[in-house]
Amino acid sequence: MRSQKHSADSAFYKQTALRNTFRQLWEQHVMWTREYIISNAMNLPDENLVAKRLLRNPTDFAKELSVFYGAETANKFADLLRQHLLIASDLINAAKAGNPSAIEEERTKWYRNADEIAAFLAGINPYWNRQEWKAMLYDHLRLTEEEALQRLNGQYAADIVQYDLIENEALQMADMMSSGIIRQFPL
Repeated sequence: MRSQKHSADSAFYKQTALRNTFRQLWEQHVMWTREYIISNAMNLPDENLVAKRLLRNPTDFAKELSVFYGAETANKFADLLRQHLLIASDLINAAKAGNPSAIEEERTKWYRNADEIAAFLAGINPYWNRQEWKAMLYDHLRLTEEEALQRLNGQYAADIVQYDLIENEALQMADMMSSGIIRQFPL
């Protein structure tokens, strides 16, 4: 009886640790994105340092995902997530410059990248649904673009409220990711 309880306790702690890891990674993703938006919008001298830290996030994800999917697959996700961040930067710069055609071009790339991420995730884990990931990622893009525009337009109170929505949505993505891994690879 004790060994069954110990095994169940061990699985619970492993699952909790995995959930916490992905919650931390998604929290860092949106928090460093926010820091980048602020640094860029306000022309702060830390913009390049913040961008460097933000661009570490895909590598951090790859490190965790490689345990389950191997380095090649994890690095593919990191590449897609890195593209997501670079396109976001280009979108912010287009909005800052007031260039509607560039905004639309970057927005189209961003959503195409979200489609690629959703398809990729659904392809590596049978418990990750492509349409659910697509909906979650599209919501993430919409919320983040609104956050950037609010910051660029000096709507700071709205920007803060918006970030609360983004943070909540990021935790949902983290839970969806960790739940799928736990179902695919019982711990």
